[in-house]
This record gives sequence, structure tokens and C-alpha cells, in this order.
Amino acid sequence: MMDDFNDNQPSSWADNKEVTTANSSKPTSAFVGASWFALLTGIVSFCVGLWNADMMLNEKGYYFTILLFGLFSVISLQKAVRDRMEGVPVTDIYYGIAWFATLASTVLLVIGLFNAELWLSEKGFYGMSFTLSLFAGIAVQKNVRDLAMSDEKEL
Repeated sequence: MMDDFNDNQPSSWADNKEVTTANSSKPTSAFVGASWFALLTGIVSFCVGLWNADMMLNEKGYYFTILLFGLFSVISLQKAVRDRMEGVPVTDIYYGIAWFATLASTVLLVIGLFNAELWLSEKGFYGMSFTLSLFAGIAVQKNVRDLAMSDEKEL
């Protein structure tokens, strides 16, 4: 009797998509709204800071590009991690590139701010708005995915 029970159990969590997708529930509208608000706050504050900064245009372009690169990389990383968690095949090279891009964008911002002739408070402002944007980007991507999965379940 017990052997029949063990034979029906998945060998790993990834083998049973019902088990892995059952853990993802529909996010509340408050969490979705807070995530979007945090993302917009981070991006807008970073861009307003750049707009008002007394720096050359190429420096502003560098920091703006780093923000876009960072947002794209964390969204890609979140998708790759979530795909692996749900048993969707993700190549090791893509997974590694997603991690590398996320770390590279952060390191490039830190190096740029370290070498910039800005007040320490300005450096902190850019660092915090960048971090807020990346964290909120991950949360928004998670919410979008969870909402799409909950819509599929309702059909």
C-alpha cells in the first residue's frame, strides 16, 4: 500500500508542474499597484536627477543606458529563474548571461559613480533610485507572470 503511494509521487518538484504552479497565486491589486508605483518612482527620479545634473551629455547618456541595461537584465534574470523553477528548459549559457548582465550593470554603475565628480548625496541618490528601479522591475515582472498564469487557470 505504501509502495503505491511512493510510486505516484514526483521525483522532484520540477517533474510535476501542478505542484510548482500551485504555489504561484494571483497577486493582490495593492501589490501590483505598489510594484508599478515603485518602478515608476525609481525610473522617474533617476531621470529627473540626470536631467537636472550638471554633467556632460555623454555622462548622462552613460547613466541612462546603465539604467536601461539594468532593467532589461533583471527582468531577463527573473524570467530565467522562474522558468527553471517551473520546469521550463533554460540553457545554462542564457542563465549565466542573465546573471552576468545583472552584475555587470550594477558594477558599471558603481564604478561610474565612484569616479564621478558628484557630491556624495548625489551618488547615493543615483544608487538608491537605480536599486529601487531594479527591485521594482523584478516585482513587476513577477506580477505580470503571476497574473498571466492565473488568467490561464481561469480559462
